[in-house]
Amino acid sequence: MWEDRFNTPDYVFGTAPAQFLRDHQDWLVTGHSALSVADGEGRNSVFMAQQGLDVTALEYAPSAIEKARKLAARHGVRVDFQQVDVLAHDWPDSYDLVVGIFIQFVGPTDRARLFDGMQRSVKPGGVIMLHGYTPKQLEHGTGGPPHAENMYTPEILAAHFDGWEVTENRTYEREVQEGRGHSGMSALIDFIARKPG
Repeated sequence: MWEDRFNTPDYVFGTAPAQFLRDHQDWLVTGHSALSVADGEGRNSVFMAQQGLDVTALEYAPSAIEKARKLAARHGVRVDFQQVDVLAHDWPDSYDLVVGIFIQFVGPTDRARLFDGMQRSVKPGGVIMLHGYTPKQLEHGTGGPPHAENMYTPEILAAHFDGWEVTENRTYEREVQEGRGHSGMSALIDFIARKPG
């Protein structure tokens, strides 16, 4: 499904980074290592690399990775793009920052597995940043899966990251224009938490 979606001449979600990353750019520390999970066509990993981070990006669809590599070359940055099924990944490395932006292609059971892996990939004292849709997004229909159970609530995220130092866990609505994949008024959630040292 993802290969079919990304195998187009255009960038489905555009080439500009998610507004979430621009809003929270202070967390993108030059010289830190970062992991972008289910990175798609590279818009977010390339932006992080432009800020001076050492970025690894995990993505399943070869066509998305090909476009991501072209985007990185266009901006003159290096990203370690890896073709990975994140639900079968063993999460062998750890990073200062782990980022998941609009990665709501999984329901509750697989989400727990995915979040467990992402947690293992955060160094002690490191940070995880998540951005996605809340269930209210179904009323807007401007992006994301058509399944409420795939969406995030503050309670879901707080429970998954119990014991972490939560800096932000906020829902809001905003107009989003990020390619044809995310276009229009959207119900969003931002989550940032630091792993116990």
